[in-house]
Amino acid sequence: MESKGLKVSMAALPVGDYIVSDRVCIERKTIHDFESSIIDGRIFEQAKRLKEAYEYPIIIVEGDGESFRMRRNVINGAIASLYIDFGMVFLTTSGREETADLVFYMAKHESEGTARPPSVKGRGRAFTDEQFMERVIGNLPGIGLETAKSLLKHFGSVRAIALASEKELMKADGVGGVRAKTIKNIMGMEYDKCGAHDGQHAPVID
Repeated sequence: MESKGLKVSMAALPVGDYIVSDRVCIERKTIHDFESSIIDGRIFEQAKRLKEAYEYPIIIVEGDGESFRMRRNVINGAIASLYIDFGMVFLTTSGREETADLVFYMAKHESEGTARPPSVKGRGRAFTDEQFMERVIGNLPGIGLETAKSLLKHFGSVRAIALASEKELMKADGVGGVRAKTIKNIMGMEYDKCGAHDGQHAPVID
């Protein structure tokens, strides 16, 4: 993608594989990965987290459609659930090169006109103190609005969440080990040491 003029930063992401803009995030899978994630239910948890964090979550499955080993009705049922239950856009490509082209045009579209830089999501203006607090927590990587509400109900304040240990954070509904670790890492990170000034750690495509 860099050969097409895109600036790509590499980083471990709490959700998705490519963050295209403040509203678009992509989960990329091979056919084998997709089938495995249906079997263990992982795809639906990933879809839930993507939808919580991004307005337009997208899943791209790479490979020949004839290569599916699972029954077609199972595949179609999973795709229907991703569309209807989780609001996921489901796309297929022939392989990496076509995926790169697709991501390129998505990034190009998002950067044209009113630029939409890659970001870990913000869902609009807060009109009350409670909404503002929800968005402060909800904008943490991979958290989202519903988990933010759960955390605030459990701890009572943003400050209490920031001071909680990973073990304590996991007592809130919807917060597992990965999310708890993410919260602790971000809350405890020093601004001038996290690459905020040079974009080194930004998981972005722009």
